[in-house]
Amino acid sequence: MGIVVVTTSPGFGTVGRVPGKISERGWEFIRCIDTSRPDGGVAEYRERMDFLVVGLIPATAEMIASAPRLKGILKHGVGVDNIDIAAATARRIPVLNAPGTNANAVAELAIGSMFSLARRIPMLHRVVTDGGWQRHVGSEIEGKVLGVVGLGNIGKTLARKGRALGMRVLASDPYPDVDFAKEHGVEIVELRDVLAQSDFVSLHVFGGKDNAHLIGAEEIALMKKTAYLMNFARGEVVDTEALYDALANDRLMGAAIDAYVQEPPDRAHPIFSHPRVVFTPHSGADTTEAVERMGLMNIADIEAILDGQRPARVLNPEIYR
Repeated sequence: MGIVVVTTSPGFGTVGRVPGKISERGWEFIRCIDTSRPDGGVAEYRERMDFLVVGLIPATAEMIASAPRLKGILKHGVGVDNIDIAAATARRIPVLNAPGTNANAVAELAIGSMFSLARRIPMLHRVVTDGGWQRHVGSEIEGKVLGVVGLGNIGKTLARKGRALGMRVLASDPYPDVDFAKEHGVEIVELRDVLAQSDFVSLHVFGGKDNAHLIGAEEIALMKKTAYLMNFARGEVVDTEALYDALANDRLMGAAIDAYVQEPPDRAHPIFSHPRVVFTPHSGADTTEAVERMGLMNIADIEAILDGQRPARVLNPEIYR
């Protein structure tokens, strides 16, 4: 019986060298991305599934328990808050992600969002296409303060780009890479100082209950009225009600949002009609280059598991003890 690889990621196996490599290996490849179903349609294949490559649809304990042949769970991306790692560990199934593969893509989107906010590009685009000619005096990026919350792979990449643009860069992280910060001129400070001093605050932390409402009303109140908040982490990291309240009352200049508690979000919320917010559909990692890097890493880890090896990126190494 051949190897069956099921994915809930719309991007895995779609670009670059990845489709050819999957085909070369003779794996049966099944995509389950039906968002009208809680599991995307995985239930139809769980009896035969050897590997699950996870997108945004959760890999639940029930899904894991009902897949007797499951040999590995891989995230087509970095954040694994939607994978029940404890359930996988109980069955001695390795869980892996693809660290670093989307760092440049997300960092570039953050840079693009800064320019979009500073120069009001989406708004001015609509003005022109609607037949108007309303000009807007924006601001420049050079000389501004960039605050990076979460100095992991993405945060570090963004910090380097911010410095290259002539920005002062502050960063907060529970376990900061002091050597990196010293080498690249990044100032490590507490979160409250990042919020109080920055012109642009970009969030790059893990989701989950530990970071739920990391940025709420109290934290937003620390920010400058001329500052912008950018969420490229997870939806629950920011209190949307507090963010909207600050924007509506001119206590914050603007925001960029790429991650939402519910995806797709409920666009009836008034924040979606606010003119100083730039929205993207959780697309930080959506570049051809990043999607290919993720896919190649996922394939390499599947092959390692099939060869009886312990992959270097396994997130629950205790299963090998």
